[in-house]
Amino acid sequence: MPKAYEGHPVLEVAILHVRRGRAEAFREAFARAEPIIAAMPGYGRHELRRCIENDHRFLLLVWWDSVESHEVGFRGSPEYQEWKRLLHHFYDPFPTVEHYVPAGAG
Repeated sequence: MPKAYEGHPVLEVAILHVRRGRAEAFREAFARAEPIIAAMPGYGRHELRRCIENDHRFLLLVWWDSVESHEVGFRGSPEYQEWKRLLHHFYDPFPTVEHYVPAGAG
């Protein structure tokens, strides 16, 4: 496994469609939410990228040690309620989240 994936081979991918006119407020709220996800067990790192063609669309990439760390650990945590409070009202539609592993992984 390439060194970049060691310990955190699962990549969570979410395309975030932020309500038009709310992109700057979303970025500010995301800055407040980042420490929440970064403190979760199994978290490796994350990136938030803005779409060039559609400035209200963002790509959230989060590296985890397992799908369970994301779906059970993070989403089942009390801290997730604050994450939801800060961010979920920005999305329309609500994002689909998928998990990826390196192509050579089982």
